[in-house]
Amino acid sequence: MNKLLIIGTILIVTVAGIVMWNKSYSARVDQVKLLILDAKATIVASATCGCCKLYSQYLQQQGFDVDFKSESQEDANRYKDANGIPANLRSCHTTRIGNYLIEGHVPVEAIEKLFKEKPAIKGIALPGMPSASPGMPGPKYGPFMIRTITNDNQDGGLFVQL
Repeated sequence: MNKLLIIGTILIVTVAGIVMWNKSYSARVDQVKLLILDAKATIVASATCGCCKLYSQYLQQQGFDVDFKSESQEDANRYKDANGIPANLRSCHTTRIGNYLIEGHVPVEAIEKLFKEKPAIKGIALPGMPSASPGMPGPKYGPFMIRTITNDNQDGGLFVQL
């Protein structure tokens, strides 16, 4: 009888945990949609990049309507050039959400901060392809240093550290 009681208790606690997690996750997705209003994200990436597709799935899970544009590496680089992404801030893909550019594997927390504050900048960037960033496998070795892209296409310094 004690084993049955223990198993039942574990089952109830597990189910309650799953329900609570689903509610908080759902509330977060709703919060992102309200904050950003137009949750359309257009991602321009090289056709050969698998992590870009994983980042696309990550944004979809966060409530974004994602339009994934698979381009040649040259066309993806031309898109970065045309949009003024500084060379030192580049990553493997560029996302446009509303009037902002999001370069690389930027966590949704930084995107939320961007849309809450609405600074007069071109966008934000997580340079390179840091391990454990959204869409990238591996362990996290340190904080993600999200940089500002200024309206005159410069590295504007630290936007947020996550």
